[in-house]
Amino acid sequence: MLRLLNIEFIKLWNNRASKILILAYFILLSCIALIAAIKFDFGFFKFHLAEQGIFNFPYIWHFNTYVAAALKFFLAIVIVSMMANEYSNKTIKQNLIDGLSKKEFILSKFLTVAVFALVSTIFVFIISLILGYIFSSFTETSIVFSDLEYIVAFFIKLLGFFSLCLFLGILIKRSAFALGFLFVWYMVEGFARIVLNLWDKTSEYADDITQFFPLQSMANLIKQPFSRLGAVKEMANQVGEQFNFDYAVHWYDIIIVLFWTSFFMLFSYKLLKQRDL
Repeated sequence: MLRLLNIEFIKLWNNRASKILILAYFILLSCIALIAAIKFDFGFFKFHLAEQGIFNFPYIWHFNTYVAAALKFFLAIVIVSMMANEYSNKTIKQNLIDGLSKKEFILSKFLTVAVFALVSTIFVFIISLILGYIFSSFTETSIVFSDLEYIVAFFIKLLGFFSLCLFLGILIKRSAFALGFLFVWYMVEGFARIVLNLWDKTSEYADDITQFFPLQSMANLIKQPFSRLGAVKEMANQVGEQFNFDYAVHWYDIIIVLFWTSFFMLFSYKLLKQRDL
């Protein structure tokens, strides 16, 4: 496994664009800490994000994983390009000539995306822990390490999304078209949801169906955390609104994403196995 990973990371590090995107991704993850510095001061209106409890334990696990997940598209470009470069530079053929089997080739790619997901998760965990101990009003161990299921969900979400990107890279071969297809698929899922909502005004039927869509199932792992904030709830109460969201990480959402992850990897292997390189 280490040999396979070593081969992949040598390829990535020798590619300037990939190296820049990977560094930019982790720099932007670090910039989550800058949210604490955001202040609004307009006379009578003063607002400091850090004082609203966004870095309080255990809420910080939910908030930071949700924000960090939005940056995953940087690595999506790297992963899709990683496969496109294999075809354009003919390194895939050379790897197979050198004795690497197609199964090992796919395994090396999956291990790479798994490492990306794992390192991202550890990175977010450490940043959240540091920010939490600096800004949180609650630092008791039982509170600090509660709600860590969001960290697990973050890892599974990235693993599923990166597996999808890898599959598209193998299926389409060209990074621009693969990323374009990813965007189109996102639009298709959104359009399907709109149609289902028009059909069923309660949205329950739409939720039951769209939870099995690839991108929606990944989105369901970590739902938006903003309506949990005290300031947002207070504003909603003033206009007579109440939030009734389910923020929990559910086991069945994890199972659905793991199914799609397995599906994408299995069909990536089948595509490669049947394709004449």
